[in-house]
Amino acid sequence: MRRLAVASVLVLPLGLLVAAPTSGSSAAAPVAEHRATSAPAPEVRRAPGLDVRRVAGGLDIPWDVQPVGDGRLLVTERDRARLLLIDADGGQRAVDFPSGSVWRSDETGLMSLAVDPGFAANRRIYTCQGARRSGGRHDIRVVAWRLDADLRRAARFRTLVKGLPTRNGRHGGCRLLILRSGALVIGTGDAAVGRNPRNLRSLGGKTLRVDRTTGRAWPSNPYARSASRRKRLVLTYGHRNVQGLAQRSDGSVWSIEHGSFRDDEVNLLVKGGDYGWHPVPGYNESVPMTDQRLPGRQRGARWRSGRPTIATSGGTFVRGRAWGSLRGTLAVAALAGQRLVFLKFDRRGRFRSARAPQALRRYGRLRSVTSAPNGDLLVTTANGEGRDQVLRVSPR
Repeated sequence: MRRLAVASVLVLPLGLLVAAPTSGSSAAAPVAEHRATSAPAPEVRRAPGLDVRRVAGGLDIPWDVQPVGDGRLLVTERDRARLLLIDADGGQRAVDFPSGSVWRSDETGLMSLAVDPGFAANRRIYTCQGARRSGGRHDIRVVAWRLDADLRRAARFRTLVKGLPTRNGRHGGCRLLILRSGALVIGTGDAAVGRNPRNLRSLGGKTLRVDRTTGRAWPSNPYARSASRRKRLVLTYGHRNVQGLAQRSDGSVWSIEHGSFRDDEVNLLVKGGDYGWHPVPGYNESVPMTDQRLPGRQRGARWRSGRPTIATSGGTFVRGRAWGSLRGTLAVAALAGQRLVFLKFDRRGRFRSARAPQALRRYGRLRSVTSAPNGDLLVTTANGEGRDQVLRVSPR
């Protein structure tokens, strides 16, 4: 176990990380079911030093990490399709989980993980994973599981959503987030099929919002009364490959999205919003990530990477006074960029600044970022070949 104490924080040049003010980036109310009732405390201007500690090693593409109480963590490994329990002392063991039922190809396997807010009583978790269908076909599904009392075995509770599109596993998404309202939001990829993102009867290239017990559409979804079951699930559309979801203290919901050769995006989600990805005819990735030439209104990104992409992935909003000037920022993992970026937005959701600590630019590709109960950040690496880790990042 290694601890690194690093005080310096690098402010990134705006040529690499740029705001994206567009004609569609403001106005309509964002998705926000619970709003803060008091103003946040005045910001401390000093950026903290960071301690980075390895929690677990020897992993292979750990896609997600979530705390489950008493210092324990659950981790999903994408390609091995394993569900692991990490003890408070760093010991790890595989949970009895039906890995053989997970379809694995390219970017798809056992991916995102969410833990029920009532986990202490119901021991329920949720996964997003590739699945085999009859006739040699595949799809991506969101499945609810119940763990036994010793957290040794996972039993299927219910398949909540199925039919998320996939062909060879490219652009499989897939991020899960439970909102304070109790709704489950699902970020999906477009499966590299050009017409999926704007087709409201396809679940690809969307964010979906469902009841986490039944899998039914959330009652306030924009198309909740549609005759199409799939359309009823849609919260937003026009996305390329949603890799991250986060809810801010004001209740607003944000997505983090892979760009093509340019413009990774952070988007503030607006119910029924079109985020402008429409790579047709064929799968034409030369079009803008947010194409304002399309019919209707497209919602502009609140931040974009510019060119080239850094392959942004998971993210979470940072909380706790100890984080100083990084408090309230959106911490975003980058795969190709091999860094953790702290993006600051003002109360209206306008981008203000970006920082990338040197302490987190030495672990290779970073996949997921989760907030621990005490405000620390849990970060997974994505280097493959059994070289991956779960890191705990603490302010000091």
